[in-house]
Amino acid sequence: MGILNCTPDSFSDGGWYTEPETALARVRQMIAQGADLIDIGGESTRPGYHGVSADEECRRILPVIRALRQESDIPVSVDTVKASVAEAALDAGADMVNDISCLQDPDMAELIAKRGCPYCLTHNRYGSGYTDYLKDVRADLVSALDMLTRAGVPAENIIVDPGIGFAKNYEQNLELLQHPETVTGLGYPVLLGISRKSVIGNTLNVPTEERLAGTIALNVYGMLHGCAFLRVHDVAEHVQAVRMMEAVKNFHG
Repeated sequence: MGILNCTPDSFSDGGWYTEPETALARVRQMIAQGADLIDIGGESTRPGYHGVSADEECRRILPVIRALRQESDIPVSVDTVKASVAEAALDAGADMVNDISCLQDPDMAELIAKRGCPYCLTHNRYGSGYTDYLKDVRADLVSALDMLTRAGVPAENIIVDPGIGFAKNYEQNLELLQHPETVTGLGYPVLLGISRKSVIGNTLNVPTEERLAGTIALNVYGMLHGCAFLRVHDVAEHVQAVRMMEAVKNFHG
C-alpha cells in the first residue's frame, strides 16, 4: 500500500503532494514501482496534529481521486476518520476506507455496511490509559469489530491494523510488535502501518528521512508474523524485500 499524503503537515512528506499534478505524478511513480494499492489522505495524524474540517479534507483529496480514477484502475483507499469524507471519496472512485480512529465516528460502521467496501480498522483510543495493555488493545479491537458486525459489515471486508504509533508510547509500540498474535489472532487480514514512524527513529536515533532500513526490518518482521498488507512510503524498496522473501519461501530445490 503506497502512501499519498495530500497534506501540508504530515510528519514525513507534508507539503510535497498538495497539488493534484504532483500528487498524480507520485501515484504514477508508486504504481511503476509495484504498488498494489494507493492510500490517499487529506488530514495529518502525526503527533500533535491539528484536525481539519471535512470540507477541507475533501478539497485536498477528491480532485486527486477523480483524476487518478480517469487514468488507472489501481485500488484506492481513503485515509480518513470521518464518515462524510469517506462517503465523498467512495463516490469519487475510492474502493476502501482506512480509518485510524477505531470507529470514533458513529456513522462510519453503517456507511461501510451500506457501501459494501473493504474497511481497515486501526487500534486507537482516546482519553484513558491501559489497565492490562495487550489485553486492552485486543478488547478495544474486539469491541469495534462487534460494532462493525452489528452494523452488517461482512467479515471478509474487514482488515485490522495494530495502530503502531497511535495512543502508545515507545515501549508499548515495541511490546505490541513483539506480540503480533494480539492482532493476528483475531482472524482478520492485518495491515502494518509502521513506515518511518517514531518508534524507528527513537530506536535508531535517526531522523525521518533515514528510517528506511528500520522500516524494512519491521515490515519483514511483520510479514513473517502474518501481516498481509504493508503501508509504506518507500514502495520500490519494499517490493524488492517482499519478492526476496517470497523467493525464499516458495523455493523448491
